[in-house]
Amino acid sequence: MSFIKKILNSTTPQLNILLGFLVYVLIGFVLLALPFMQKVDVPLLDSLFISTSALSTTGLVTISVFDSYNFAGQFVVMCLFQIGGIGYMTLTTYFLLKTTRTISKWHSKIIGAEFTMPKTINIRDFLKSVIIFTIVMEVLGAIVFFIAFKQEGMETMSSIWSSVFHSVSAFCTAGFSLNNDSFMMFKDNALVNVTISVLAISGSLGFIVSTDLWNRITGKSKKITFTTKMIFYSFIILLSVGTIIIYFSEPATHLNGERSLLTSFFQTMTAMTTVGFNTIDMGALSKPIIMLLIFLMYLGASPSGTAGGMKITTLIAMISILWSRLTGKKKIHFMKRKIPFERLYVATSTFILYTSLVFFMTFLLCFIEPHSLDKILFEVASALGTVGLSTGITGDLSELGKIIITLIMFIGRVGVLTFGFALLSRKIQEDQDLIEDDLAV
Repeated sequence: MSFIKKILNSTTPQLNILLGFLVYVLIGFVLLALPFMQKVDVPLLDSLFISTSALSTTGLVTISVFDSYNFAGQFVVMCLFQIGGIGYMTLTTYFLLKTTRTISKWHSKIIGAEFTMPKTINIRDFLKSVIIFTIVMEVLGAIVFFIAFKQEGMETMSSIWSSVFHSVSAFCTAGFSLNNDSFMMFKDNALVNVTISVLAISGSLGFIVSTDLWNRITGKSKKITFTTKMIFYSFIILLSVGTIIIYFSEPATHLNGERSLLTSFFQTMTAMTTVGFNTIDMGALSKPIIMLLIFLMYLGASPSGTAGGMKITTLIAMISILWSRLTGKKKIHFMKRKIPFERLYVATSTFILYTSLVFFMTFLLCFIEPHSLDKILFEVASALGTVGLSTGITGDLSELGKIIITLIMFIGRVGVLTFGFALLSRKIQEDQDLIEDDLAV
C-alpha cells in the first residue's frame, strides 16, 4: 500500500484523475462483457463503448441498452454514470471525511483539479453539498417519474426501475434511456419534460451554484458569489435565445408536425445541459438548427457540475478578453469585476485545445466514415461535450470510428485541459534562462 501511495503522490493530480477514470472504464467494460449481464451476445467493442459512454455521462450508444443488457447490466451502466456524474474522487473523499474527519493534501489536490472552484468555497462544505444535493434531487426526480410513468400505464415494477434509472441519468446529464427512442413517446407529456429539465438544469448548473445557494440559505455567507451570478445569467440568456430560435426557425414538420414551445425549449435545454435526451428525431432537423445545437453542445453549461462541454465561464472569459481588447482597456473585466489572469490563462488554453480537438477529430472521422460533414461534426461535438445527442449515425460507425468516438468521450469526461496536463505536465521548475522576445500577432 505504501508503494502505491508513493507512486500516486509522485504523479500529477491530473494524471491521477485520468488513471482513475480509466480504471473505472475498464471495470465497467469487464462487468458488461460478462455473459450473465447480457440478454444477447454483445461484441466486446460495444461493451467498451457503452462503459466509456456511461462513465463519461455521454449517452451515445451503438446498441440498445435495454435490449442488450439485463437488469444487472443496466444497473452497472447506472452505477457508472452516477460515478461519472459526481466524480469518482468525490465519494471517496466524502467517506474519508466521514470516517477520519481529515482530508489529505493528495485528496485536496485531486478534488481541486477535478472541480474548478472559487477560493471562497471550502472543500468540506463543497463535498457535503454535492452528496446531499445529488441524493435529494435524484430521489425527488424518481418519485415524480414514477407518478408520470404510472399515468402512462406502465407496470409498477417497471415504473420503479425506470424512474430510478432515468432520474439518475437526468441529474447526471448522462442521456442514457431504457427507451429505444429516448423520450420521443413523451414529447407531449409536460410532467416528464419538466422533470427531466429540472433535474438536468440542477445538475448542469453545477455544485458551485448549489453550494453557494446553500451557504446563502443557511447564513454561512451573506451574498451570492460572482461565479454563480455569471453562470446563472449567462445560462438563462442562452437557453431563452436557443428556444426562441428553434421555435420560430425550425419548420413545424420537423417538430413532429406542430410548432411546440415545450419541444423547442426541451431540445435547447438538452443540448446546453448536455443531458442528451431527445423528444424529436434529431436527424430530421434543418441544418441551421443542427449548427445551433452543435454550438450549444460545444459550449456546455457550468464548471464543477455534471454537464460537459467547454463551459459557459470559458466563453465569458473569452468574450471579456475580446471586449477589453476592442475597447482599449488593459484590465480584463466582466460585470464590473476584474477577472484574475490565471483564470483567463486557463480559459484561453481550454478554448484553444477544445476547439482544436473538435476540428481534428471531425477531420479524422471524415476520412473514415461515409456520412456528411454536418452529421460527423454533430457526433464529435456530442461526444466531446459528453452530450449523447445523435443524428442517428452512432450505430452505423465502423469499428475504427467507434474507437475514435470512445476516445473522444473519455477525453470529454476527463476534461481537455486535464487530459493535456496528464500527458504533458512534468514536475519541473520553470527555466529561468529563457530569452524574452517579441512576436507580431
